[in-house]
This record gives sequence, C-alpha cells and structure tokens, in this order.
Amino acid sequence: MSASVLFDAPGPKARTRHLILTVIGALLALAGLWVVIGKMRQAGQLEPALWEPFVTDKSVWVDYLLVGLWNTIKAALLSVVFAGLFGLLLGMGRLSENKWIRWPAGAIVEFFRAVPVLIMMIFLFFGYFAKAETLPADWRPLFAVVIALTLYNGSVIAELVRSGVHSLPKGQGEAGLSIGLTPQQTLRAIQLPQALTAMLPALIGQFVVVLKDTALGVQITYPELLTWAKTLGSSYGNTVPAYLVAALLFILLNYAMTKLATWVERRLKRRGTTAGKVTNAMPTIVQGGAEPGGPAAAGTRAAVAGAEETIESAIESAKERRNDPGW
Repeated sequence: MSASVLFDAPGPKARTRHLILTVIGALLALAGLWVVIGKMRQAGQLEPALWEPFVTDKSVWVDYLLVGLWNTIKAALLSVVFAGLFGLLLGMGRLSENKWIRWPAGAIVEFFRAVPVLIMMIFLFFGYFAKAETLPADWRPLFAVVIALTLYNGSVIAELVRSGVHSLPKGQGEAGLSIGLTPQQTLRAIQLPQALTAMLPALIGQFVVVLKDTALGVQITYPELLTWAKTLGSSYGNTVPAYLVAALLFILLNYAMTKLATWVERRLKRRGTTAGKVTNAMPTIVQGGAEPGGPAAAGTRAAVAGAEETIESAIESAKERRNDPGW
C-alpha cells in the first residue's frame, strides 16, 4: 500500500469504512433509479409502443438523431480547434515578459472565464448573427455556438498553459537562458512543448466539456442533438424516450473522450521508462594495447605490462647512472 503526497494510505479500519460507504452509496443510487423507473411506468413512458420507433423506423435515426449528432460533433470539433489556438496564444501572452502583452491577455482570460457560455451565445446570436444577412441562415447559430465555446474554453486552456509552464522545474528555463536564448525563445522551444505534453490529459478533459456545452445551442435554435431529440419527441409523441436516447449518445461520446484521455495519460507516464535493466556489470572498455572491441581484462593486462616495462627501464637507467664515474 503506497501513500501519496496528499494523504496517508488508508489502514484496515479506513478501508472497511470506505467499503461500507461505497455500498451505502450504491444502494441509494439503485433506490433512486427504482423510484425514477416507477414514476416513468406510472406515466406510461415505458410502454413498448414509445420505444418501438427506435428499432423499427430508420427515419428516427437518419432524419433526426444522426443529423443532430453530426451537428454536435461538427460544432465541438470546430470549437476544439479554435479554442486550442486561442488558448495557446493567450497562454503565451500571459507568460510574456512584456507587460503591455501580459496584462491585456490576463484581462481577456479573466473576463471570458467569468461570463457563462449561454449568455455569450445569446448575445452573439441575437445581438449580431441573427441580423447578419451576409451569412446563410443555417450558419448563423453555428457561428454563435462556436465563437462562444471558443472564447470560454480558450480562456480555460490559456490558464492550463500558464499553470503547465509554471509547474516545470526552474532549471528548464535557466538552461535555455544559459545557452543564449531569449525568454520567449526559451518558452517556445523548451518550456511550452513540455508543458503541452504534461497537460494533454487535462486538455482532452476540457474537450469533453466543449462537447457537452454544444447542447446549450438549443437556446439559439442551433440544430444539435438535443434540438433534434426534442423535435423527434414532438413528432412521435415519445419525448422522454427521445431525451433518454439523446442522453445515452452524449454519455457514449463523453465516455470515448474520457477513455482517450486515460490512454494518453498512461502513455505519457510510460514515456522515459523504457531504458534497459540496471546492472552492476562493468562495461567493455578498450584500454592499452587491447584490440578494438576486446574484453576489458585484456586491455587492462596490456596496460599493466606496459607500466611494468616503463618502471623496469627507469630502474635500470638509474643503476647505470650511479655506476657511471662521470655522473
């Protein structure tokens, strides 16, 4: 049992208490689910006729759910790309040495983090895009959704970038400065790549938030999955089943993104741990008169023999000098 830096490893009593609380929580969740199912049965929402169209009528999927699902994915992908770029630029701006860049970037980040996404969507759509006759009518809600999600999530990503760079060891920045790089060059070439790699799981988690927040587009008539589920319920008279199926699709998409984040995090943890096994054996070294690539012992013996010959030669020379009358 290992302990983290935040708390000690639980002992036998703590593990028993955690198990009891987990069982109680699971029982309460099952009880709540039973109550919900009972209420739905009383309201007639579990009648087979309400669920049958999802199996027998392909237009339910082709004309409603899949169309809404594609619109949701399209808005999420566009928002993810633009939010990533916007957040990276703002994050670098907040890390700038120039206060005329750092302060405006900080003000933008704090402002858009504080404004709810739905309010931004409403202001963008009804304040501008609904009246923008230069844009096709089908694109106006999409633009409002994507821009609102970009501004909010880009600000969050900027904070992730800033915190990721600040979490690096100070020696990383000092190493770049010591070889003559400027602070901005050090940030771009050394610190930022490491910070982005380290915070990649958190970034993917933020992309899950983007995917869920596309459902707010229902308030500005963007035809995403929730909007088409509402339309489907009105057309077939099965509003609750339609919403439940839409919720299931959201859960599957978010689960796939979460698994991707977990996979990326595990791969990042395994990076740098593929070196060979530690061994106490001395490496093979070429020494003295040994042949290249020969064993170290042969080279060592040759070196010792050479040293002995040098010592013997010096001794003989000293004897001759002592016996020489002119010395």
